[in-house]
Amino acid sequence: MNERGNRKELVGVVTSDKMVNTIVVKVESFAKHAAYKRIIRRVKKFKVHDDEKKAKIGDRVRIVETRPISKDKKWRLVEVLK
Repeated sequence: MNERGNRKELVGVVTSDKMVNTIVVKVESFAKHAAYKRIIRRVKKFKVHDDEKKAKIGDRVRIVETRPISKDKKWRLVEVLK
């Protein structure tokens, strides 16, 4: 697959695989609080396209940004890291 530029890659944990060709991936990030200067954990959920249905709940996966597939899906599964 040829790359068309720099695409964002994230690593997260699958929280749901109940939809057809779609999984929900929870991605954690850490950031410093602006006022209190403490490290805080931020959690964001992404709907990810999984055409081959490889990922199951609890799997650690790598996802990459892609063209909009539906209203909410703008990411696709690259590999299951386990």
